[in-house]
Amino acid sequence: MSKTEVIISKKDESFRDFSLNGNMWMVILQVGFPLALYQELIQLFKILDSMMASHISATSVSAVAYLSQINMMLAAIGGGLAVGGSLKISQAYGEGNYELVKKRVNSLFALCAILGVSLLVFVLPFTVPLLRLANTPEELITIGSKYFAIELIGLVITFFNNVYICVERARGNSKRILTLNIVVIGVKLSLTALFVYVLQWGITMIAMATIISQSVLLIAGMISLNKKNNAFGLSFEYMSFKKEITKPMLSLSFPVIVEKVAFNFGKVIINSMSGIYGSLTVGALGISNSIGGLTTNPQNGFQEGAAAIISQNLGAAKPKRSLDAFKKVLVINIIVGILGFILTRLYLNQISDVFSNSVNGVDYQFKELIYTIYRFESLGGCIPLGINAAVISLMLGFGYTKCTLLINFCRVFVFRIPILWGLQMFTSLGSESVGVVMMVSNVLVTLFSCIVAVIVIKKICREYQITFF
Repeated sequence: MSKTEVIISKKDESFRDFSLNGNMWMVILQVGFPLALYQELIQLFKILDSMMASHISATSVSAVAYLSQINMMLAAIGGGLAVGGSLKISQAYGEGNYELVKKRVNSLFALCAILGVSLLVFVLPFTVPLLRLANTPEELITIGSKYFAIELIGLVITFFNNVYICVERARGNSKRILTLNIVVIGVKLSLTALFVYVLQWGITMIAMATIISQSVLLIAGMISLNKKNNAFGLSFEYMSFKKEITKPMLSLSFPVIVEKVAFNFGKVIINSMSGIYGSLTVGALGISNSIGGLTTNPQNGFQEGAAAIISQNLGAAKPKRSLDAFKKVLVINIIVGILGFILTRLYLNQISDVFSNSVNGVDYQFKELIYTIYRFESLGGCIPLGINAAVISLMLGFGYTKCTLLINFCRVFVFRIPILWGLQMFTSLGSESVGVVMMVSNVLVTLFSCIVAVIVIKKICREYQITFF
Protein backbone atom coordinates (compact mmCIF):
# COMPACT_ATOMS: atom_id res chain seq x y z
CA MET A 1 0.00 0.00 0.00
CA SER A 2 1.40 3.38 -0.99
CA LYS A 3 1.90 6.09 1.58
CA THR A 4 -0.48 9.02 1.73
CA GLU A 5 0.71 12.31 0.28
CA VAL A 6 2.49 14.46 2.83
CA ILE A 7 1.26 18.05 3.09
CA ILE A 8 1.63 21.02 5.42
CA SER A 9 -1.13 23.30 6.65
CA LYS A 10 -1.57 26.85 5.35
CA LYS A 11 -0.43 28.07 8.77
CA ASP A 12 2.80 26.04 8.56
CA GLU A 13 3.37 27.23 4.99
CA SER A 14 2.83 30.85 6.05
CA PHE A 15 5.28 30.55 8.95
CA ARG A 16 7.92 28.99 6.69
CA ASP A 17 7.66 31.96 4.34
CA PHE A 18 7.85 34.38 7.29
CA SER A 19 10.91 32.62 8.74
CA LEU A 20 12.73 32.70 5.41
CA ASN A 21 11.73 36.16 4.20
CA GLY A 22 10.29 38.25 7.05
CA ASN A 23 11.98 41.00 9.08
CA MET A 24 14.52 39.14 11.21
CA TRP A 25 13.88 41.18 14.35
CA MET A 26 10.20 40.25 14.11
CA VAL A 27 10.99 36.60 13.35
CA ILE A 28 13.27 36.26 16.38
CA LEU A 29 10.80 38.04 18.67
CA GLN A 30 7.74 36.17 17.38
CA VAL A 31 9.40 32.77 17.78
CA GLY A 32 11.70 33.53 20.71
CA PHE A 33 9.54 35.66 23.01
CA PRO A 34 6.91 32.99 23.75
CA LEU A 35 9.74 30.48 24.29
CA ALA A 36 11.53 32.94 26.60
CA LEU A 37 8.31 33.53 28.53
CA TYR A 38 7.74 29.76 28.67
CA GLN A 39 11.25 29.25 30.05
CA GLU A 40 10.68 32.03 32.58
CA LEU A 41 7.46 30.41 33.75
CA ILE A 42 9.24 27.07 34.04
CA GLN A 43 11.86 28.73 36.23
CA LEU A 44 9.21 30.44 38.35
CA PHE A 45 7.51 27.09 38.73
CA LYS A 46 10.79 25.55 39.94
CA ILE A 47 11.20 28.38 42.41
CA LEU A 48 7.65 27.99 43.71
CA ASP A 49 8.26 24.26 43.93
CA SER A 50 11.33 24.94 46.08
CA MET A 51 9.34 27.38 48.22
CA MET A 52 6.74 24.70 48.88
CA ALA A 53 9.47 22.20 49.70
CA SER A 54 10.95 24.77 52.09
CA HIS A 55 7.61 24.80 53.90
CA ILE A 56 8.38 21.18 54.84
CA SER A 57 11.99 21.89 55.92
CA ALA A 58 15.30 23.36 54.74
CA THR A 59 16.62 19.81 54.36
CA SER A 60 13.74 19.03 51.98
CA VAL A 61 14.81 21.98 49.81
CA SER A 62 18.35 20.62 49.76
CA ALA A 63 17.08 17.15 48.81
CA VAL A 64 15.00 18.53 45.93
CA ALA A 65 17.89 20.74 44.73
CA TYR A 66 20.48 17.94 44.91
CA LEU A 67 18.32 15.20 43.39
CA SER A 68 17.07 17.53 40.65
CA GLN A 69 20.64 17.86 39.35
CA ILE A 70 20.93 14.07 39.03
CA ASN A 71 17.51 13.98 37.38
CA MET A 72 18.58 16.70 34.94
CA MET A 73 21.67 14.68 34.05
CA LEU A 74 19.45 11.79 32.94
CA ALA A 75 16.95 14.16 31.32
CA ALA A 76 19.82 15.55 29.24
CA ILE A 77 19.86 12.33 27.20
CA GLY A 78 16.30 12.84 26.00
CA GLY A 79 16.80 16.58 25.74
CA GLY A 80 19.88 16.19 23.56
CA LEU A 81 18.09 13.72 21.29
CA ALA A 82 15.16 16.12 20.93
CA VAL A 83 17.43 19.10 20.15
CA GLY A 84 19.47 17.30 17.50
CA GLY A 85 16.42 15.71 15.91
CA SER A 86 14.45 18.94 15.84
CA LEU A 87 17.28 20.81 14.11
CA LYS A 88 17.28 18.26 11.28
CA ILE A 89 13.48 18.56 11.14
CA SER A 90 13.83 22.36 10.87
CA GLN A 91 16.41 21.97 8.12
CA ALA A 92 14.15 19.66 6.08
CA TYR A 93 11.27 22.08 6.70
CA GLY A 94 13.38 24.95 5.34
CA GLU A 95 14.29 22.84 2.30
CA GLY A 96 10.60 22.18 1.63
CA ASN A 97 11.09 18.38 1.83
CA TYR A 98 7.92 17.57 3.77
CA GLU A 99 8.10 13.80 3.41
CA LEU A 100 11.53 13.87 5.05
CA VAL A 101 10.07 16.10 7.79
CA LYS A 102 7.41 13.47 8.51
CA LYS A 103 9.90 10.61 8.56
CA ARG A 104 12.17 12.47 10.95
CA VAL A 105 9.32 13.49 13.27
CA ASN A 106 7.99 9.95 13.61
CA SER A 107 11.41 8.31 13.82
CA LEU A 108 12.38 10.76 16.57
CA PHE A 109 9.36 9.70 18.62
CA ALA A 110 10.30 6.03 18.08
CA LEU A 111 13.86 6.67 19.31
CA CYS A 112 12.40 8.47 22.31
CA ALA A 113 10.25 5.43 23.15
CA ILE A 114 13.30 3.15 23.12
CA LEU A 115 15.14 5.58 25.39
CA GLY A 116 12.24 5.73 27.85
CA VAL A 117 11.91 1.96 28.12
CA SER A 118 15.67 1.65 28.66
CA LEU A 119 15.51 4.15 31.53
CA LEU A 120 12.73 2.23 33.27
CA VAL A 121 14.47 -1.13 32.86
CA PHE A 122 18.11 -0.24 33.57
CA VAL A 123 17.95 2.76 35.94
CA LEU A 124 14.70 2.75 37.95
CA PRO A 125 15.43 -0.50 39.89
CA PHE A 126 18.80 0.88 41.03
CA THR A 127 17.89 4.36 42.30
CA VAL A 128 19.48 4.09 45.77
CA PRO A 129 22.84 2.69 44.50
CA LEU A 130 22.83 5.42 41.84
CA LEU A 131 22.33 8.12 44.47
CA ARG A 132 25.15 6.70 46.57
CA LEU A 133 27.37 6.56 43.48
CA ALA A 134 26.68 10.28 43.05
CA ASN A 135 27.95 10.79 46.62
CA THR A 136 24.53 11.94 47.81
CA PRO A 137 24.48 12.62 51.58
CA GLU A 138 22.68 9.81 53.42
CA GLU A 139 20.20 12.22 54.99
CA LEU A 140 19.14 13.34 51.51
CA ILE A 141 18.85 9.72 50.30
CA THR A 142 16.60 8.91 53.26
CA ILE A 143 14.33 11.86 52.54
CA GLY A 144 14.42 11.79 48.75
CA SER A 145 14.96 8.27 47.32
CA LYS A 146 11.24 7.69 46.67
CA TYR A 147 10.94 11.23 45.30
CA PHE A 148 13.78 10.49 42.88
CA ALA A 149 12.24 7.17 41.73
CA ILE A 150 8.92 8.83 40.94
CA GLU A 151 10.73 11.66 39.15
CA LEU A 152 12.39 9.04 36.91
CA ILE A 153 8.98 7.76 35.83
CA GLY A 154 7.95 11.33 35.10
CA LEU A 155 11.15 11.73 33.12
CA VAL A 156 9.96 9.19 30.54
CA ILE A 157 6.85 11.29 29.95
CA THR A 158 9.06 14.37 29.71
CA PHE A 159 11.13 12.69 26.97
CA PHE A 160 8.05 12.56 24.73
CA ASN A 161 6.99 16.06 25.72
CA ASN A 162 10.43 17.44 24.83
CA VAL A 163 10.16 15.97 21.34
CA TYR A 164 6.65 17.36 20.94
CA ILE A 165 7.78 20.83 22.06
CA CYS A 166 10.72 20.69 19.63
CA VAL A 167 8.37 19.75 16.78
CA GLU A 168 6.04 22.64 17.59
CA ARG A 169 9.04 24.98 17.85
CA ALA A 170 10.24 23.89 14.40
CA ARG A 171 6.88 24.82 12.89
CA GLY A 172 6.80 28.17 14.72
CA ASN A 173 4.02 27.32 17.19
CA SER A 174 5.72 29.04 20.11
CA LYS A 175 2.43 30.45 21.43
CA ARG A 176 0.93 26.95 21.61
CA ILE A 177 3.98 25.77 23.59
CA LEU A 178 3.48 28.69 25.98
CA THR A 179 -0.27 28.12 26.38
CA LEU A 180 0.02 24.39 27.03
CA ASN A 181 2.79 24.86 29.54
CA ILE A 182 0.85 27.52 31.43
CA VAL A 183 -1.84 24.86 31.86
CA VAL A 184 0.77 22.29 32.95
CA ILE A 185 2.32 24.70 35.45
CA GLY A 186 -1.12 25.58 36.82
CA VAL A 187 -1.95 21.90 37.36
CA LYS A 188 1.46 21.21 38.90
CA LEU A 189 1.41 24.13 41.33
CA SER A 190 -2.20 23.49 42.35
CA LEU A 191 -1.50 19.85 43.12
CA THR A 192 1.76 20.63 44.94
CA ALA A 193 0.03 23.27 47.07
CA LEU A 194 -2.74 20.77 47.87
CA PHE A 195 -0.29 18.01 48.80
CA VAL A 196 2.06 20.21 50.87
CA TYR A 197 -0.09 22.89 52.51
CA VAL A 198 -3.47 21.15 52.84
CA LEU A 199 -2.69 17.45 53.14
CA GLN A 200 0.73 18.02 54.79
CA TRP A 201 2.42 15.32 52.70
CA GLY A 202 6.18 15.12 52.01
CA ILE A 203 8.32 15.75 48.93
CA THR A 204 7.39 12.40 47.34
CA MET A 205 3.99 13.83 46.41
CA ILE A 206 5.72 16.84 44.81
CA ALA A 207 7.14 14.35 42.29
CA MET A 208 3.70 12.78 41.84
CA ALA A 209 2.29 16.21 40.98
CA THR A 210 4.96 16.45 38.26
CA ILE A 211 3.85 13.16 36.68
CA ILE A 212 0.19 14.19 36.61
CA SER A 213 0.92 17.63 35.13
CA GLN A 214 3.32 16.31 32.49
CA SER A 215 0.70 13.73 31.48
CA VAL A 216 -1.64 16.60 30.63
CA LEU A 217 0.92 17.95 28.13
CA LEU A 218 1.52 14.46 26.72
CA ILE A 219 -2.18 13.92 26.02
CA ALA A 220 -2.55 17.37 24.45
CA GLY A 221 0.51 16.75 22.29
CA MET A 222 -0.67 13.39 21.02
CA ILE A 223 -4.07 14.87 20.13
CA SER A 224 -2.41 17.79 18.31
CA LEU A 225 -0.18 15.50 16.23
CA ASN A 226 -2.96 13.05 15.34
CA LYS A 227 -3.00 14.14 11.68
CA LYS A 228 -1.67 11.34 9.50
CA ASN A 229 -1.26 13.22 6.22
CA ASN A 230 0.27 16.34 7.78
CA ALA A 231 4.07 16.57 7.64
CA PHE A 232 4.19 16.97 11.43
CA GLY A 233 1.55 14.33 12.19
CA LEU A 234 2.12 10.94 13.84
CA SER A 235 1.97 7.85 11.63
CA PHE A 236 3.43 4.39 12.31
CA GLU A 237 4.10 3.86 8.61
CA TYR A 238 6.62 6.73 8.65
CA MET A 239 8.54 5.45 11.68
CA SER A 240 11.87 4.19 10.41
CA PHE A 241 15.24 3.17 11.79
CA LYS A 242 16.88 3.27 8.37
CA LYS A 243 20.36 4.72 8.39
CA GLU A 244 19.54 7.59 6.04
CA ILE A 245 16.77 8.77 8.39
CA THR A 246 18.22 8.25 11.86
CA LYS A 247 21.94 8.77 11.28
CA PRO A 248 21.77 12.53 10.53
CA MET A 249 19.65 13.08 13.64
CA LEU A 250 21.80 10.89 15.87
CA SER A 251 25.05 12.37 14.52
CA LEU A 252 23.83 15.85 15.41
CA SER A 253 22.27 14.70 18.70
CA PHE A 254 25.18 12.69 20.08
CA PRO A 255 27.49 15.64 20.86
CA VAL A 256 24.50 17.50 22.35
CA ILE A 257 23.64 14.49 24.53
CA VAL A 258 27.24 14.10 25.69
CA GLU A 259 27.48 17.84 26.33
CA LYS A 260 24.25 17.98 28.35
CA VAL A 261 24.99 14.82 30.34
CA ALA A 262 28.57 15.93 31.06
CA PHE A 263 27.43 19.42 32.01
CA ASN A 264 24.79 18.15 34.44
CA PHE A 265 27.15 15.45 35.74
CA GLY A 266 29.61 18.23 36.45
CA LYS A 267 26.93 20.08 38.40
CA VAL A 268 26.35 16.91 40.43
CA ILE A 269 30.10 16.86 41.19
CA ILE A 270 29.93 20.53 42.22
CA ASN A 271 27.04 19.74 44.56
CA SER A 272 29.02 16.84 45.98
CA MET A 273 32.10 19.05 46.53
CA SER A 274 29.89 21.73 48.08
CA GLY A 275 28.66 19.15 50.57
CA ILE A 276 31.77 19.71 52.71
CA TYR A 277 30.17 22.99 53.78
CA GLY A 278 26.96 21.19 54.83
CA SER A 279 23.67 20.25 53.17
CA LEU A 280 22.34 23.81 53.59
CA THR A 281 25.08 25.12 51.29
CA VAL A 282 24.03 22.57 48.66
CA GLY A 283 20.46 23.82 48.97
CA ALA A 284 21.54 27.47 48.89
CA LEU A 285 23.56 26.85 45.71
CA GLY A 286 20.50 25.24 44.13
CA ILE A 287 18.37 28.24 45.09
CA SER A 288 21.03 30.63 43.78
CA ASN A 289 21.02 28.74 40.47
CA SER A 290 17.22 29.06 40.40
CA ILE A 291 17.39 32.83 40.97
CA GLY A 292 19.98 33.10 38.20
CA GLY A 293 17.66 31.07 35.99
CA LEU A 294 15.13 33.90 36.11
CA THR A 295 17.52 35.65 33.71
CA THR A 296 19.28 32.80 31.91
CA ASN A 297 16.16 30.74 31.17
CA PRO A 298 14.55 33.43 28.98
CA GLN A 299 17.91 33.81 27.24
CA ASN A 300 17.87 30.06 26.59
CA GLY A 301 14.36 30.43 25.19
CA PHE A 302 15.62 32.95 22.63
CA GLN A 303 18.56 30.60 21.99
CA GLU A 304 16.22 27.71 21.14
CA GLY A 305 14.07 29.83 18.86
CA ALA A 306 17.08 31.31 17.08
CA ALA A 307 18.67 27.88 16.54
CA ALA A 308 15.52 26.66 14.76
CA ILE A 309 15.39 29.81 12.60
CA ILE A 310 19.09 29.55 11.73
CA SER A 311 18.65 25.90 10.75
CA GLN A 312 15.56 26.61 8.62
CA ASN A 313 17.28 29.41 6.72
CA LEU A 314 20.38 27.29 6.23
CA GLY A 315 18.17 24.54 4.80
CA ALA A 316 16.73 27.10 2.39
CA ALA A 317 20.28 28.06 1.29
CA LYS A 318 20.25 31.42 3.09
CA PRO A 319 23.40 31.34 5.26
CA LYS A 320 23.72 35.14 5.32
CA ARG A 321 20.25 35.38 6.83
CA SER A 322 21.18 32.67 9.34
CA LEU A 323 24.10 34.81 10.55
CA ASP A 324 21.74 37.77 10.80
CA ALA A 325 19.54 35.74 13.15
CA PHE A 326 22.57 35.17 15.39
CA LYS A 327 23.35 38.90 15.51
CA LYS A 328 19.78 39.72 16.49
CA VAL A 329 19.56 37.13 19.28
CA LEU A 330 22.93 38.30 20.64
CA VAL A 331 21.60 41.84 21.11
CA ILE A 332 18.34 40.61 22.63
CA ASN A 333 20.10 38.32 25.11
CA ILE A 334 22.43 41.10 26.29
CA ILE A 335 19.42 43.34 26.96
CA VAL A 336 17.66 40.52 28.87
CA GLY A 337 20.86 39.96 30.87
CA ILE A 338 21.14 43.61 31.90
CA LEU A 339 17.49 43.75 33.01
CA GLY A 340 17.76 40.43 34.85
CA PHE A 341 20.90 41.49 36.70
CA ILE A 342 19.36 44.77 37.87
CA LEU A 343 16.06 43.25 39.02
CA THR A 344 17.42 40.17 40.80
CA ARG A 345 20.10 42.15 42.62
CA LEU A 346 17.59 44.85 43.56
CA TYR A 347 15.19 42.36 45.16
CA LEU A 348 17.72 39.76 46.34
CA ASN A 349 17.04 40.37 50.02
CA GLN A 350 13.30 39.80 49.58
CA ILE A 351 13.87 36.71 47.41
CA SER A 352 16.23 35.25 50.03
CA ASP A 353 13.56 35.84 52.69
CA VAL A 354 11.04 33.80 50.73
CA PHE A 355 13.30 30.76 50.43
CA SER A 356 14.50 30.77 54.02
CA ASN A 357 11.00 30.83 55.52
CA SER A 358 9.56 27.48 56.70
CA VAL A 359 7.03 26.21 59.23
CA ASN A 360 9.74 26.73 61.86
CA GLY A 361 10.21 30.41 60.95
CA VAL A 362 13.02 32.17 59.08
CA ASP A 363 16.30 30.25 58.85
CA TYR A 364 18.71 33.20 58.91
CA GLN A 365 21.76 31.02 58.22
CA PHE A 366 20.12 29.65 55.06
CA LYS A 367 19.09 33.17 54.00
CA GLU A 368 22.63 34.47 54.37
CA LEU A 369 24.01 31.55 52.35
CA ILE A 370 21.60 32.23 49.47
CA TYR A 371 22.36 35.96 49.54
CA THR A 372 26.14 35.50 49.60
CA ILE A 373 26.31 32.86 46.86
CA TYR A 374 24.03 34.70 44.42
CA ARG A 375 25.87 38.02 44.82
CA PHE A 376 28.88 36.34 43.24
CA GLU A 377 26.99 34.14 40.77
CA SER A 378 25.00 37.03 39.28
CA LEU A 379 28.18 38.88 38.29
CA GLY A 380 29.20 36.08 35.96
CA GLY A 381 25.76 34.78 35.06
CA CYS A 382 23.22 37.29 33.82
CA ILE A 383 25.06 39.05 30.98
CA PRO A 384 27.95 36.67 30.12
CA LEU A 385 25.68 33.60 29.90
CA GLY A 386 23.31 35.51 27.62
CA ILE A 387 26.21 36.03 25.21
CA ASN A 388 27.13 32.37 25.58
CA ALA A 389 23.53 31.31 24.80
CA ALA A 390 23.57 33.34 21.58
CA VAL A 391 26.82 31.63 20.53
CA ILE A 392 25.28 28.22 21.28
CA SER A 393 22.30 29.06 19.02
CA LEU A 394 24.77 29.78 16.20
CA MET A 395 26.59 26.48 16.75
CA LEU A 396 23.39 24.43 16.94
CA GLY A 397 21.78 26.11 13.94
CA PHE A 398 24.80 25.50 11.70
CA GLY A 399 25.28 21.98 13.05
CA TYR A 400 28.49 22.62 15.01
CA THR A 401 27.28 20.51 17.93
CA LYS A 402 30.82 19.34 18.67
CA CYS A 403 31.65 22.97 19.45
CA THR A 404 28.76 23.17 21.93
CA LEU A 405 30.15 20.00 23.50
CA LEU A 406 33.60 21.58 23.78
CA ILE A 407 32.27 24.84 25.23
CA ASN A 408 30.07 23.31 27.92
CA PHE A 409 32.59 20.58 28.76
CA CYS A 410 35.18 23.28 29.44
CA ARG A 411 32.63 25.30 31.40
CA VAL A 412 32.37 22.57 34.05
CA PHE A 413 35.47 20.40 33.82
CA VAL A 414 38.08 23.09 33.03
CA PHE A 415 36.71 26.35 34.43
CA ARG A 416 34.56 25.16 37.35
CA ILE A 417 35.57 21.91 39.09
CA PRO A 418 39.37 22.54 39.13
CA ILE A 419 38.85 26.11 40.36
CA LEU A 420 36.51 25.01 43.17
CA TRP A 421 39.04 22.34 44.14
CA GLY A 422 41.76 24.99 44.22
CA LEU A 423 39.66 27.32 46.36
CA GLN A 424 38.95 24.52 48.81
CA MET A 425 42.55 23.34 48.98
CA PHE A 426 44.52 26.59 48.92
CA THR A 427 42.29 29.34 50.35
CA SER A 428 40.46 29.98 53.60
CA LEU A 429 37.18 30.77 51.81
CA GLY A 430 34.15 28.95 53.18
CA SER A 431 30.76 28.41 51.56
CA GLU A 432 31.11 31.62 49.53
CA SER A 433 33.65 29.78 47.36
CA VAL A 434 30.80 28.04 45.51
CA GLY A 435 29.48 31.47 44.47
CA VAL A 436 32.96 32.64 43.47
CA VAL A 437 33.52 29.59 41.28
CA MET A 438 30.17 30.09 39.53
CA MET A 439 31.12 33.68 38.72
CA VAL A 440 34.62 32.87 37.47
CA SER A 441 33.63 29.81 35.42
CA ASN A 442 30.75 31.60 33.69
CA VAL A 443 32.95 34.55 32.69
CA LEU A 444 35.74 32.29 31.44
CA VAL A 445 33.42 30.07 29.40
CA THR A 446 31.86 33.13 27.77
CA LEU A 447 35.28 34.43 26.74
CA PHE A 448 36.10 30.97 25.40
CA SER A 449 32.80 30.68 23.49
CA CYS A 450 33.42 34.08 21.88
CA ILE A 451 36.80 32.86 20.62
CA VAL A 452 35.16 29.71 19.22
CA ALA A 453 32.42 31.85 17.62
CA VAL A 454 34.95 34.03 15.80
CA ILE A 455 36.68 30.93 14.39
CA VAL A 456 33.39 29.32 13.33
CA ILE A 457 32.00 32.51 11.76
CA LYS A 458 35.18 32.93 9.69
CA LYS A 459 34.83 29.32 8.53
CA ILE A 460 31.15 29.84 7.63
CA CYS A 461 31.95 33.01 5.68
CA ARG A 462 34.68 31.21 3.70
CA GLU A 463 32.50 28.16 3.04
CA TYR A 464 29.48 30.11 1.78
CA GLN A 465 31.46 33.06 0.37
CA ILE A 466 29.59 35.63 2.42
CA THR A 467 30.53 38.42 4.84
CA PHE A 468 29.45 38.70 8.47
CA PHE A 469 28.70 42.44 8.42
